[in-house]
Amino acid sequence: MVSALLDGRALTASELALAARITPQTASTHLAKLTEAGLLSVVRNGRHRYFRLASPTVGDMIDGIVAVALAKRPRYRPLSPQARALSAARICYDHLAGRLSVDLTDSFVAREYVVLDVEAAEITRAGIRFFTEFGIELPKLRSTRRRFCRLCLDWTERRPHIAGSVGAAITKRYFDLGWMERMKRSHAVIVTPLGRGGFRETFGIDVSEPGDRRKR
Repeated sequence: MVSALLDGRALTASELALAARITPQTASTHLAKLTEAGLLSVVRNGRHRYFRLASPTVGDMIDGIVAVALAKRPRYRPLSPQARALSAARICYDHLAGRLSVDLTDSFVAREYVVLDVEAAEITRAGIRFFTEFGIELPKLRSTRRRFCRLCLDWTERRPHIAGSVGAAITKRYFDLGWMERMKRSHAVIVTPLGRGGFRETFGIDVSEPGDRRKR
């Protein structure tokens, strides 16, 4: 159920029970414990209750648990199509993760838009100019409480990708441009034909399956 919430959306108890393939009664018991422990928060809309991750920190924690689990995965065990899709491109709370996100971070570094540190990235003057022209208002982002340009260690690629308020904003921009679409019942994302052209022309990245709409 927690994995189903990694893309930042809020879901009902029934939707989470379906995602976990358990009964609504069992789901309610676990959701109460997760909420009491501070991992989930409840959003009320009239008579309906929705559950979501309590904070980006919880998403990072879950990503860390998955990374440890994958490290112990037998080498001979192939990944499922769903796992391959998550590895290619997915939403981690509110920012892009997976191979595509790591490739984009490498592209930002190669173009000298950002300079990586241990846990954060510094945006250069060239980067400020690029992100502004790309449609992201950096001064407004700097006023948020979240870390401005945080680095997140990707649990499938074992390399960093851009997170924080910049990661969230640029991911939203990809969606606004129609470069990506959400995959149903998954926090994996699909790169559209428009997106394949955009990522190639703007960042020099060739996006192949399973982030291909034809493989949906």
